[in-house]
Amino acid sequence: QVQLVESGGGLVQAGGSLRLSCAASGRTSSDPMGWFRQAPGKERDFVAAIYWNGAYYEDSVKGRFTISRDNAKNTVYLRMNSLKPEDTAVYYCAAVSNVAGRWIGDYWGRGTQVTVSS
Repeated sequence: QVQLVESGGGLVQAGGSLRLSCAASGRTSSDPMGWFRQAPGKERDFVAAIYWNGAYYEDSVKGRFTISRDNAKNTVYLRMNSLKPEDTAVYYCAAVSNVAGRWIGDYWGRGTQVTVSS
């Protein structure tokens, strides 16, 4: 059974940084993992994924966000720098798969709120 628990969200000023963590169980170090986010009134959108062959990012976060993993701790991270008010959302960790070039979530955590004030 896959279990994902996020932590690290909070309130930060624009230009600031946060690091989200996702403790994962039921996944191997070779399985792809990702982050999605959902702003109020909007759909849940892909943010980043990490796989054996690299990391993948949504265009608006490229150069600002970094996804990484510590296989010994079964933990996936999302380092977010230069945060903007439009990054405000609930961030979800997900066990992902790639279907026709699109990352989709197969299992989800409960999410952690990130709020960026202007």
